[in-house]
Amino acid sequence: MSLCRYLPTPSDRMAVMWTLLTVKDAVVLEYGPAGTTHYCVSLFGAMGISPDQTLFTTHMSEDDVIMGDVQRLERAIVELDQSYHPKVIFVIASAVTSVIGTDLVGVCSYMQDQVDARLIAMENGGFRGDYTIGLRQAYTMLARELSGAEAGPLPGRYNVLGASASSYRIRSDLWEIEDLMSRSFGLVQHTALGVDSSLAELASMGGARVNLVLRAEALPAARYLQEQFGTPYFYGVPYGYNGTRGWLAGVGALLSRPVAQEVLDQLQERESQAATFRMYASMYQNKPHRPAAAIVGDYDMIQGMAAMCRDLDFETDLLLCPHTLKDIESPDPNVRHFTTEKEQLDALRSLEYHLVLADDVSLHVCGKTNTGVCVSFPLVSHVQIANHLPLMGIRGTDYLLETVDRYYQVLE
Repeated sequence: MSLCRYLPTPSDRMAVMWTLLTVKDAVVLEYGPAGTTHYCVSLFGAMGISPDQTLFTTHMSEDDVIMGDVQRLERAIVELDQSYHPKVIFVIASAVTSVIGTDLVGVCSYMQDQVDARLIAMENGGFRGDYTIGLRQAYTMLARELSGAEAGPLPGRYNVLGASASSYRIRSDLWEIEDLMSRSFGLVQHTALGVDSSLAELASMGGARVNLVLRAEALPAARYLQEQFGTPYFYGVPYGYNGTRGWLAGVGALLSRPVAQEVLDQLQERESQAATFRMYASMYQNKPHRPAAAIVGDYDMIQGMAAMCRDLDFETDLLLCPHTLKDIESPDPNVRHFTTEKEQLDALRSLEYHLVLADDVSLHVCGKTNTGVCVSFPLVSHVQIANHLPLMGIRGTDYLLETVDRYYQVLE
């Protein structure tokens, strides 16, 4: 890991934890020192996750580490089962237990007969890669291990795959998607894999009419559900008016159903109003600073917001992704991933008179000539409380255009 002045990119272990903590009727037990678990709590709070009575740690002594003694883990599993009666206990590794090679799968296997809860081990200790690796593995595990027990047909329902607590305002975005799917096709959300799903919902998710995939890390889970239950999936994210129209058209084609005219009319009205911003862009083409945007965030968010900016005739000359792109199928060559924080900071400090869609740290680093709005994590200067302020869909674009208007007011 390179030297970081601000916050390092979360590891695979962190993503596994924040994903599993959103599963209701289950608890997460980390086998490791209490300090490594405590470090995560403030981050989870910023994501809107409460670890109260859902996240536990065994603690470890030096003897446990040196001798490889797992009795403390065995006692913790039994205590959790008897005290909280969870239906599932996710047993996950820490950095320490990964280094010493503790066999969590083996421990869970022989302890299963001693408890009522189902034991599922995840051996991500933070050394396999960044958070996208953990998301991919957690989504796939949840689909493989927990779907199918009650997979009867669910007519009129859809699942969202790839919703992550690490996506800024994800609950607001899910609210917007619910509205779009309800008004466009009369469909209702069954569950959102990765955000506030229950074990019962996961058990029956195979019967949904369609799966909506919001990020690439959920594609393996979507393909598994398609193979097992025949559930089709649509991969894409609705950013911008035109992007939302295209997203709805893609979902409709998969369902063999037209998009409701009411929604299409609303999009047409909004697109007509947004023509003013394209007119502004044309007016500024021959001025000292042409409209330009910089976007920092997860890959799929970058792709969606960059397309929205291009619809407004903005040049998108800096697209920065904090995670690796090696598992992205056919990645956009314009999206950059720096291996060191210094490279990213230098790129951000070089910006002048840009519209910056990024996280709190990136917005702080940028010069004062830029106009920005927070669209991604990490958060430093504020918290997210509201669940009705999306970045996706119609209402999300309405909100983002307010910042675009403010940008034009200060652009020279």
